[in-house]
Amino acid sequence: MTQLSQAAEGITAPEMEAVAKAEGLNPEFVREGVARGTIVITKNTKHDFDNICGIGAGLRTKINANIGTSGDFCDLDYELKKLAMARQCGADTVMDLSTGGDLRHIRREIIGQAGIPVGTVPIYQVMVELAEQQKPFSAMEPNHLFEVIEQHAADGVDFVTVHCGVTQGALDQLRRQKRVMDIVSRGGAFLAEWILVNKKENPLYEQFDRLIEIAFKYDLTLSLGDGLRPGCLADATDRAQIEELITLGQLAKQAHAAGVQVIVEGPGHVPLNDIAENVKIQKKLCNGAPFYVLGPLVTDIAPGYDHITSAIGGAIAAAAGADYLCYVTPAEHLRLPTIEDVREGVIAARIAGHAADIAKGVKGAELPDLEMARHRRVRDWKRQIELALDPERAEQLHDASKSTMDDVCTMCGRFCSMKMLDKKLSQEKT
Repeated sequence: MTQLSQAAEGITAPEMEAVAKAEGLNPEFVREGVARGTIVITKNTKHDFDNICGIGAGLRTKINANIGTSGDFCDLDYELKKLAMARQCGADTVMDLSTGGDLRHIRREIIGQAGIPVGTVPIYQVMVELAEQQKPFSAMEPNHLFEVIEQHAADGVDFVTVHCGVTQGALDQLRRQKRVMDIVSRGGAFLAEWILVNKKENPLYEQFDRLIEIAFKYDLTLSLGDGLRPGCLADATDRAQIEELITLGQLAKQAHAAGVQVIVEGPGHVPLNDIAENVKIQKKLCNGAPFYVLGPLVTDIAPGYDHITSAIGGAIAAAAGADYLCYVTPAEHLRLPTIEDVREGVIAARIAGHAADIAKGVKGAELPDLEMARHRRVRDWKRQIELALDPERAEQLHDASKSTMDDVCTMCGRFCSMKMLDKKLSQEKT
């Protein structure tokens, strides 16, 4: 039985208990959310780990970190160091997006060392294998794609991105739309090429029942990919994006009825004023399924700082109801991320998610901020650093410029407002 099928029968599985404990919630709340499809627990029956992760309504906003090799830079040890950094900085899940080297070996090593849920995009492996045979992606046999998806599931992958909504109908809308950037999703572009060359429907859509069977067998969560997500502000919330989202909503309902957990992926590059509406549309069309957004990035002109543009958009999206933020690093649009890029990306996304959790009233979200304020009030630097989202950075900055007085920092020094007021208030008491 899957988590969803158990929840639907009134069974509170150990994983649901674990999520409830981690979130400080009643297990029945989690079970009901899983049964409705508004909460997913990303855990393959083949993958054992302790950090069980619940994603969805009423839970803390979760953060994903992408790692993985490329054809230009393939170093498994380096990717494992990125994994360690992502975990150290508080990522809830990680995705292996490798396209260089021995992909199955890399995937198995990451799964074995992750200690948290792992996701993949199986179509990347199909792309690489066809390229190694010097074949275009349009030569793909649908059986090959489904075999690779099952291989990922058998290896213990907890969730997979599958671009089921890139259909002939959605591509018709794309043609009419005349986008600035067309398709920026690699998986979406591969499938679009396959559809256009072969003049056939997307096999992930046409044979969705086959995908459901694989997912049910391993309790694999399907992350319905946004292959037509906007790659720039000018393309946001257009007909192609919405056409795909409508399809994903229908497929999410079908998967849920079959006992398979579903996440729906979202944009992308979206103007600040359109983000909340995008979340509302997704929640309406997809029956409240957890929403997984890349960013969203709120401007196109900040390469090198896209961890900031995405954190701005991510905070707004999560406050509006998005459940799951995929980090964006400073290297986005420029190169493969480094270990330091991973650190900055995770922390930026965690800031966004935490700010949103306070805004939407997630249980206990405001408590760390209250504790920080109390220790800041008395200039307790040790405890402030311990409470920081990035204690290492906080300590480095504080220690790099110390005041001659231990209880203040060099910003205000002897003119510290809290210290001066403390003195006056204590004099009044005496």
